[in-house]
Amino acid sequence: MQRFDAIRPFYDAEINEAIQKVMHHPMMKALMNFTFPDVDDAIWKEQLKKTHSIRDFQSNFIYQSVQQVLKRSSDGLTTSGFEKLHKNTSYLFISNHRDIILDTSLLNASLFDHGLVMTASAIGDNLVKKAFLSALAKLNRNFLVQRGLPPREMLQSSKLMSEYIGQLLLRENRSVWIAHREGRTKDGNDATHPGVLKMLAMGSEETNLTDYFKKIKIVPVSISYEYDPTDALKMPQLKAEANNETYIKEKNEDFMTLLSGIMGQKKHIHIHVGDVLDHEIDQIANQFDNSNKQIQALATAIDDSILSSYKLWPTNYIAYDLLYKTQMYKSHYTENEKSLFERRLEMRINEDNPIELEGFLKMYANPVVNKSKYINVV
Repeated sequence: MQRFDAIRPFYDAEINEAIQKVMHHPMMKALMNFTFPDVDDAIWKEQLKKTHSIRDFQSNFIYQSVQQVLKRSSDGLTTSGFEKLHKNTSYLFISNHRDIILDTSLLNASLFDHGLVMTASAIGDNLVKKAFLSALAKLNRNFLVQRGLPPREMLQSSKLMSEYIGQLLLRENRSVWIAHREGRTKDGNDATHPGVLKMLAMGSEETNLTDYFKKIKIVPVSISYEYDPTDALKMPQLKAEANNETYIKEKNEDFMTLLSGIMGQKKHIHIHVGDVLDHEIDQIANQFDNSNKQIQALATAIDDSILSSYKLWPTNYIAYDLLYKTQMYKSHYTENEKSLFERRLEMRINEDNPIELEGFLKMYANPVVNKSKYINVV
């Protein structure tokens, strides 16, 4: 399987050597001191030396890190739908995208809690350019999505990733997580990009596209945060787009966003896993014989699941009422919750800038608009 070496995580046989190389790195010390604040360094170092598999690294270290993140920067994680999944079964989890690291980390922690197969997870190679972050990603069963390639190389890279995902799901019985679009949503509108599904189909050996999509057991995942810890960081890009300008990221912007997402306040978080898209794919196969139309219909089916299952928080309703100057949803929040949200607005953006104000409010309000298309949310 050498053709996957450029993108794959470490094999278990490589884990211990990889750990030994990064164990004394200052960022590993910072991660471990965050995860085990009352534990002497010698103890976690000794435990790391005894680690010989990704599962051990994830369950003994990363899972504990996630618990600390939840403890320090949230009011807790709730889940739903996991009881419908079968043990020892691989699934392709396709989720909306809110946070670079936490979306997949929280899903894996929830899968671990329910005794289910944890995922190999797609991560953009732009996020792991630093050697330590690259090693940590591979230790945590991340595989790389290669960004910024010329068109011909991008096509080859997409086919390679598709084949690797198929290898994981169908031959290694390993679940996979992938975001339903490149990049986190900036405006709260969650929409599956058909290009992601086209990429998945590239590695299929099936003559019938819908047969392959059924075989890999697609499960839509809906992730919602009461507060988006990176909400203010999205403002420069929203302003550039509003002015029809090309947005150019600052140096280290991805890394700073990554840290803000992990450590910023999120309040409540909810993850819902939907049903396997089995019946829906049968309907698509019967309705369309054109592959492009089948992919577009599948993207819609994924969106239907994600949006209808999205957990709305008081912040979403408050933002909707502020944006549209109504009191339609006032029964869904308290005056104190509204005051706290307005204080957040005041502290994080320039309210006198209409683009910033509208962009910030839409980020939280659009999930209400989207869910109301499926369910009466009043």
